Amino acid sequence: MNDQLVVPCAQCAGLNRIPAARLDQAPRCGRCKQPVLSSTPFTLDQANFASQIKGDLPLLVDVWASWCGPCRSFAPTFEQAAAQLVGRCRLAKLDSEANPALAGQLGIRSIPSLILFSNGRETARQSGALPLPQLLAWLRQQGI
Repeated sequence: MNDQLVVPCAQCAGLNRIPAARLDQAPRCGRCKQPVLSSTPFTLDQANFASQIKGDLPLLVDVWASWCGPCRSFAPTFEQAAAQLVGRCRLAKLDSEANPALAGQLGIRSIPSLILFSNGRETARQSGALPLPQLLAWLRQQGI
């Protein structure tokens, strides 16, 4: 891991350079002064997608919809994963109903879908809800 990591702020999408050793010290954004890393998933949409997939920390996106039962039942698991992965992976939620163009651009065929981005590119995809141990095991297989 590099000594300095570039991490987009979950609030304003401003890029922040953070020493790897300080990721666990709740770094604040240089632009908006909010915490750069969150222990809860943040909202991803068409407006912030391009800036949020950048950076040195991977981004795991949960694509969901409010009418989807499995999506609603997976939400607490995704929240728990966010709390456990602070500083190793950022987690975001993309509402496919509110952002149909982005969901189409990402080729979403079923929900819930998980998409892992690293350095601006999709690196892995998983369809369906997973229990927390399986989600964490899948992320370990991806190097997280």
